[in-house]
Amino acid sequence: MSVRAIAPYDFPSSSRQELYGDDQLVHVLWEGNMMFCSAATFRAPREMSWGDFKAQMVDPWAASDPDYDPRCPGGWRVDGVEVSPRPDQTLGGLGVGHKSLITFRI
Repeated sequence: MSVRAIAPYDFPSSSRQELYGDDQLVHVLWEGNMMFCSAATFRAPREMSWGDFKAQMVDPWAASDPDYDPRCPGGWRVDGVEVSPRPDQTLGGLGVGHKSLITFRI
């Protein structure tokens, strides 16, 4: 359903990239998981390594589901594009940008 404004809406987004400096917002979704119905959002530096991002942000979040095993995630996608992340690769090097969506399956 569309929204009809009664006046022009000309305000900058409160979550635009320039407000985060070297950091960015990254959305992560565990596809097909019934416990997590939507993506979680993390603030992470663009130059953070994939290994650190997964270990420090994704694993603790996903571990709240007792079925999660940190060795099992696969089928990684960044904004719908399949990726095979290496632990030393940076988020930026993987193509992760501000408000990108990373998805995975178990």
